[in-house]
Amino acid sequence: MRLFSPAAVVLALVLGAFAMVSPAPALATIRYEVSVAHPGQHRFHVAMVIPGVHGNLLVQMPAWNALYQIRDFAYRVSDFHAVDASGNAVPVQRIDKETWRVEGPGDLRVEYSSFWDDPGPFDTQLDDEHAFINLAMVLCYVPERRAEETVVQFRDVPGEWKIAVELPAAGTGAAESASYRAAGYDALVDAPVEIGRFDQWTFQAAGQAAGQVGGKTIRVVLHGEPQDHAAVTRMLSDIVNYETRLMGDAPFPEYTFFLHIGQDYGGGGMEHANSTAISVASFAALANVGAHEFFHLWNVKRIRPQSLEPVDYTREMWTPALWFAEGVTSTYASYTLVRTGIWTRAQFLADLGRQITELQSRPARTWQSAEESSLDTWFDKYPLYDRPDFSISYYNKGQLLGVALDILIRDSTDNRASLDDVLRRLNQQYAQRGRYYADSAGIQAMAEQAVRFVRPAAVPGVKPDAAPVASMDLAEFFRRYVSGTDEMPFVDLLSRAGLTLKAQGEKRAALGFAVEHDSAGQPVVSHLDVSSAAGRAGIRNGDLLLSVAGGEVPRDLDGWVRGRPGGEMVRLRVRRGGRERDVTFVLGQEAAQTYTVEEMTQPSDRQLRIRNGLFQGTTEQVNTAP
Repeated sequence: MRLFSPAAVVLALVLGAFAMVSPAPALATIRYEVSVAHPGQHRFHVAMVIPGVHGNLLVQMPAWNALYQIRDFAYRVSDFHAVDASGNAVPVQRIDKETWRVEGPGDLRVEYSSFWDDPGPFDTQLDDEHAFINLAMVLCYVPERRAEETVVQFRDVPGEWKIAVELPAAGTGAAESASYRAAGYDALVDAPVEIGRFDQWTFQAAGQAAGQVGGKTIRVVLHGEPQDHAAVTRMLSDIVNYETRLMGDAPFPEYTFFLHIGQDYGGGGMEHANSTAISVASFAALANVGAHEFFHLWNVKRIRPQSLEPVDYTREMWTPALWFAEGVTSTYASYTLVRTGIWTRAQFLADLGRQITELQSRPARTWQSAEESSLDTWFDKYPLYDRPDFSISYYNKGQLLGVALDILIRDSTDNRASLDDVLRRLNQQYAQRGRYYADSAGIQAMAEQAVRFVRPAAVPGVKPDAAPVASMDLAEFFRRYVSGTDEMPFVDLLSRAGLTLKAQGEKRAALGFAVEHDSAGQPVVSHLDVSSAAGRAGIRNGDLLLSVAGGEVPRDLDGWVRGRPGGEMVRLRVRRGGRERDVTFVLGQEAAQTYTVEEMTQPSDRQLRIRNGLFQGTTEQVNTAP
């Protein structure tokens, strides 16, 4: 995951718009107006109407959203001012970088502009093509009134543009045109908005539970390069239907996939309560991101660690549980793809091998645990932190911990229970009851429950196999590999599932420099080896990378390079000192250790059942214990 302003309107327009605001359905309804009148200027014009102010009022802009990074959205705000119900200006005082004090009492209207031209899914953009809005980056809030009902209205929308947002319409009258309602600020800003010329269609999800007939509406909103609707629907339908069957419910009234697809996009996905926003360069990249983001519908949006509640928009929220919230979500993305046939077994195993290679290539694994990586995610915005000797990824190690924990549970129960049972128990005992789990300790407790409640009776028709290889205690697993930094015993764990790990040294392509990201998130050359082909060709530290091989700079440039042969000619376009230039050089080579995972040709009966259970999502008997 990744968890979560335009020139002001002239006074006459301000007063006129204020007068046109329809009466609030209730005194406590806070109303927002967001104007997209001048998309080429990249400025949203925002008004916030706050009824029933009884004294001075504090108004805040979130400091973070969509990414675990303090990004101070208030620096994008200009011309912040306020008027009362009669249109008279009222005093406003800046308190800190994200807070203003507005003098009351009465009904107040706060106005400001917000500048955004950064593509989603983790940012907000307004240009001549469209608007994509993460509302927490644009809308202020009153700290003590976040739970009050809100209405947002989008104004000055060009005639040929449409609006898509997963919120109910506020009303049917002209005054409520393009207005949407939410139970409170948190629910409002958890609903991204697409405004523009986009493709849109729906399909019906299958029933989610045994005996259930019919499903719910899934909406697809596509901006970017045209796509084959049938192909997109088939893929997303397979993902939605499998994951809802797996979890046993569909906790949404309707769900929307906001898709930005094309060479101008890339960057992954962002989960929301009833939707996801995904930006990828091509259709081929959609499956893995789509499976990951839809599974967030449960894991992290509803199956949620206590350390992330309640949301505080003003400061970092430290949690040691992202290895599970994000990493194990990646485990289930890969499970979903192989269990639905979108991936072959070979593709699943190839991805597993890449994940092991990635972890083992990072020296930081010897001192940074999965929990520490989760806590340190707020350092992601610092380029140095991404280097292999400074950090590991909780996505990466968390995905491997998910597979390892699944194998361990299956092995400990003779394939009668699995990680699937853990997720379903978390859903039933926490998400469906509105409760939050106690970080890694809560996960461990659910895993132990899943093992403890398995019926000990023999499985009919299944021949007992030899005892598992040195059964590992779950508490030991969490101590050594989740909160600890012991090397993960991949060979032993994979063998329990009839899988073999192979390591080989190889020469792989190398750029001759590292890539860091500047304060604006742009890729910059760093740690250049001046003796490399890139250095000899004229690349310099600090060069801004504009394109690679004639296309956009891959988000995972290291991964892109690893997929190329050494000795291949590559062309980069860079900017230095305001001038752009093309630099062509031959990719170098470096020694590397890579890992592959293969199926044993002659597994034991037990190993085969566990392996098939992983690939198919099955166990030997249904666990019906409470």
